[in-house]
Amino acid sequence: MKKKAETAARAAKRRKQATASGKAPVRRAMPGSRQSAAKDDPKVEIRRLKSQLAEARARIEQLQTVADTDFLLGIPNRRGFERELTRAVSYIQRYRASAALIVLDVDRLKPINDHFGHAAGDDVLKAIVAALSRQIRSSDVIGRLGGDEFAVLLWNLSETDAHAKASALEHEIDNLALSVAGSKIATGVSVGVVILGPHSESAKALMDADHAMYVRKAQRRHEV
Repeated sequence: MKKKAETAARAAKRRKQATASGKAPVRRAMPGSRQSAAKDDPKVEIRRLKSQLAEARARIEQLQTVADTDFLLGIPNRRGFERELTRAVSYIQRYRASAALIVLDVDRLKPINDHFGHAAGDDVLKAIVAALSRQIRSSDVIGRLGGDEFAVLLWNLSETDAHAKASALEHEIDNLALSVAGSKIATGVSVGVVILGPHSESAKALMDADHAMYVRKAQRRHEV
C-alpha cells in the first residue's frame, strides 16, 4: 500500500514539474492498445505504402501523357508517336500483323504564317488534323512529327489499300475550304507510305516514309 502511494506521489511530482516547465506530459501508448497495434501492424504499413505507390504511378502516367502530347493539337507529338510506332512494330513482329505508316507534309504553311500570321497557321493545322481524323478509324494513330509534318499509323491495310488511303487523305486536305479575314487559303499535303511487316524497324520505317513523302512532294510540284 505504501509502495503504491509513493509511486503515485512521484507521478504527481513529475506532472507538476512538466506543467511548470510548459511541457505537456507524454502519454505512451499502452502495449496492446489500438494506437500501438495500428503502428506496429505490418499489414497497415503495407496498405499505406501501396496507396502511396499507386498515387506515384498515376502521377507518372499523367506527366508521361503531357510529355507525349502536342499542346496545340491534342495529338501525340514526335516523342509520343515514336513510342506508339515502336509498340506497334513489336506487336507486328510478335503476332505477324500488318499496318501502314503514312507521313504527311503540309504544303504552303510558311507562306500562310508569313502572310496571315501564326494564329492562321495554327487554324490550318487544326483543320488538317480534323480532316485526317474523319478519314481514319479509332484504332489508328495521328501524330505531329514537327511544325508542318504529321504521321498516321493505320492497322491491317494491304499495300494497295494503304496507297488508296494516302490518295484519299491528299484529296481530302487539298479540298479543304479555309479562309482567314475573308481571304481563301489554299493548302494541301504530300504523302509518303511504308508498309509495316514482321521485319520492320520503327526508325527505318519512319525514315523510309519520310523519303517517300519528299518524292511525292516533288511529283506534286511537277503536277502543279
